[in-house]
Amino acid sequence: MQESRRMSQTTKIPATLIPGDGIGPEIVESVVSVLDALGSPFEWDSQYAGMAAIARVGDPLPRETIQSIHHNKLALKGPLTTPTGGGYRSVNVQLRKEFELFANVRPALTLIPGGRFENVDITLIRENLDGFYAAFEHYMPIGDDPHAVAMCAGFNTRTGCHRIIRYAFEYAMQNGRKKVTLVHKANILKALTGIFLEAGKEIAKEYEGRIAFEERIVDACAMQLVLDPGRFDVIVTTNLFGDILSDLIAGLIGGLGLAPGGNIGKQAAIFEAVHGSAPDIAGKGIANPLALMLAAAMMLDHVGKTDLATRLRNAIRITTLEDGIRTPDLGGTAKTRELTQALISRIG
Repeated sequence: MQESRRMSQTTKIPATLIPGDGIGPEIVESVVSVLDALGSPFEWDSQYAGMAAIARVGDPLPRETIQSIHHNKLALKGPLTTPTGGGYRSVNVQLRKEFELFANVRPALTLIPGGRFENVDITLIRENLDGFYAAFEHYMPIGDDPHAVAMCAGFNTRTGCHRIIRYAFEYAMQNGRKKVTLVHKANILKALTGIFLEAGKEIAKEYEGRIAFEERIVDACAMQLVLDPGRFDVIVTTNLFGDILSDLIAGLIGGLGLAPGGNIGKQAAIFEAVHGSAPDIAGKGIANPLALMLAAAMMLDHVGKTDLATRLRNAIRITTLEDGIRTPDLGGTAKTRELTQALISRIG
């Protein structure tokens, strides 16, 4: 009995690891090293996607990668580059659709003081499958111009709206949050985002007395975020608005180098940095791994390893604040490996 208990305690959690493109392999290597120092609970199955996969098998999202995630139901992903032309679609969008990752969770928490705002603590929850990113696009020819008119038909489903808004309220309940702000453009896009606002008002009634609810038009929300971000707690919004506002919010805490993200569905979850592959600095050894490091902390929380997630976040805080070790994008001079070693030395 003791032996079986000991084996269960040391059983690793299978997870797919995608190094990605550009700076992806560098920051993934950093994150894996720090997780190993922490006593990583994950058993990695390394796979490829994006340009790295095209170079190997001619496909930006190989069948083997999809099968690995289907099997493991958990992945940590470096940034991917979607090639231009050739009919390739966004690999990130394909992954979200393939695994029905309907919730994109992007927390933003002040880590490094000295910016315009202190103590920013906002979680943006973005609907991941509908909206304009799932739209039908085409051109209409006029005369000799085959691209005279560009047309896009986005959609939001009532089922999708209810699902993501309920997820936001449940997230608020589980994480001790006080308020959910629903962001829309129902004054103009009366059907497309009106259905989202309508669903929000319905669901908010179920949480009255427990979670406060408000709604904001997206342009007003953007203005209020840069004037007084402290008025926001959890934001839930549609696909395109969520993509834009989450980058804005990242700017309030120092940039995309500190912005993690989680794509959550009923059957799988993929964690990533919000930023792109940054090919201009790839191979220079100066990439900031902290966004992906914070995504790994979210992944640890997701699998119930909250103690390890707390230790990881504490190591990041001590290294950047007390030790002052930061990469150039955060005002420091540390190389990726220097920051990695400093984090490992602070794992407590």
